[in-house]
Amino acid sequence: MSQLPKRQDVPPEYRWRLEDLYPDQSAWDKEYDAVKGRLGDIAAFRGRLKDTDAIRACFELEDELSLAVERLYVYANMKHHEDMGDPAYQALSDKSKKLSVEVNEALSFIAPEILSLSGEQLRGLVDEPKLAKYRHTLEDLLRQKPHVLSESEEALLAQAGNIAQAPGTIFGIMNNADLKFPAIRDEHGQEVELTHGRYIRFLESRNRDVRRAAFQAMYDTYGKWRNTLAAMLNANVTKNLFYARARKYPSALEMALFADNIPVSVYDNLIDTIHRHLPLMYRYMRLRKRLLGVDELHMYDLFAPLTDDVDMNIPYDKAKELVLDGLAPLGEDYLRVLREGFSGGWIDVYENQGKRSGAYSWGAYGTHPYVLLNHKDNLDSVFTLAHEMGHALHSYFSDGNNDYRNAQYPIFLAEVASTLNEALLIRHLLDRTDNPKEKLYLLSYYANQFRTTVFRQTMFAEFEKIIHRQAESGESLTPQELCSIYYDLNKKYYGDDVVVDREIEMEWARIPHFYSSFYVYKYATGFSAATSFARQILEEGRPAVERYLGFLKSGGSDYPINILKKAGVDMSSPKPIEQAMQVFAEVLDEMEKLTS
Repeated sequence: MSQLPKRQDVPPEYRWRLEDLYPDQSAWDKEYDAVKGRLGDIAAFRGRLKDTDAIRACFELEDELSLAVERLYVYANMKHHEDMGDPAYQALSDKSKKLSVEVNEALSFIAPEILSLSGEQLRGLVDEPKLAKYRHTLEDLLRQKPHVLSESEEALLAQAGNIAQAPGTIFGIMNNADLKFPAIRDEHGQEVELTHGRYIRFLESRNRDVRRAAFQAMYDTYGKWRNTLAAMLNANVTKNLFYARARKYPSALEMALFADNIPVSVYDNLIDTIHRHLPLMYRYMRLRKRLLGVDELHMYDLFAPLTDDVDMNIPYDKAKELVLDGLAPLGEDYLRVLREGFSGGWIDVYENQGKRSGAYSWGAYGTHPYVLLNHKDNLDSVFTLAHEMGHALHSYFSDGNNDYRNAQYPIFLAEVASTLNEALLIRHLLDRTDNPKEKLYLLSYYANQFRTTVFRQTMFAEFEKIIHRQAESGESLTPQELCSIYYDLNKKYYGDDVVVDREIEMEWARIPHFYSSFYVYKYATGFSAATSFARQILEEGRPAVERYLGFLKSGGSDYPINILKKAGVDMSSPKPIEQAMQVFAEVLDEMEKLTS
């Protein structure tokens, strides 16, 4: 059995260059000491944030400290992720986290103090030329003012913060540490313990008995704890209702959307538009049933592969070529930066002993972005490279065209840039192959992305909306009620060609995102916006590319809906979701044609 290399044995060309952030540890220590030494400076502004000059000087110091902490935090944690068993960098990571908390506490008085000004004074600050750089920040503070309470009430809500985290914390501990799943027999007849990490792998098995056993074992386990798990989710909903009422929002949903200034109509449009296009999902289920050759399609069949294994051995250098070719429609400006990322020490490519699993894009303003991979020579890794470089180039263009504060873009926008790259790449891969087996493999991969990222996340979003609405109207959320709502939604979304097994009624109990309420809809809207951009780029060419690059360069300088609208994607209308559904229909057309 080949062993993973130690960190120091990975060739330098496959490691990221963290010395671009700090040349050595002493440089990190020096900046750490400088931040600690400046914490007292911020306190000098307390009680003075009434005039333009004081507010500007305070904001400038806030930006300096926040950026320094971001750099310290990112470096320490990326060093930790290189080898999570290295105690020196575990300690550095902890040190950076403590400093981050300390600085956030020191800065926490700024927004409440400015919000204590009258609405008229705040409006004057928004139009003040000396504060032009901070106009968006001040506009946002003005928008928040109706929901900010008196100083004593705010202090009380702050003290309740630790209690408010309890439902999510308790769920996390139970779900990750205390819940134990039984062993099942794998494809080779061996007893293997079921875990969260192995569950999807079992559902992707070609052996139906393995899929069924994993599915039943997973939900039987959750079913035994249904009362406790329902109480946790109920407590989280109650917490949301408490904060919505305390802060004078009409509903918990409106409170959740307020931070990004997203109208409720965007959330409702998503659900309503997907409802209208559920026949596409039913059509996909019929196709899946036919291709699997089963009399009944069950919930545990939804991840089963539809094709024989396609041998797509894609070494890293070939993966880079495919991504460059796939993203060629984005033009030379984009490709130039992409090549720079590939050769410029941005990417940590291969797995080594102790390295953090998964993949991400990260970094700090003022330095190029970084990407962590654990590259395998397969198709999934090619898509991961395209996805993470989408995030990285979003940050690159955002940082290069905005000051620090306005470069920070919200999650609502983040998944657009990464998913667009995947959409362009899959189109390129489909266009370049004449192999029917390979084509079907790619199409089924893409179809399943629509199922999991658009339809399933919208179903989750609808579940959250229903349970909060029921709680707001005074109805109780018993385990039976939660199961009933969830089961009925599955029937609605999957249709009559799927046997909606009774066990699925407990799936709500294992979704951690339900403790970050009204978050999952962003996956579906981001995927839809990206699909709309991809269609425009492939059909219109240069004008659409210019609009898209404008989107990347906007960062967080305006509200997400406005940034997307300027770039040609209006998420306040159903059109981008309808465009995504049109692409899904075309994918199904191609699959049916190939397999008829």
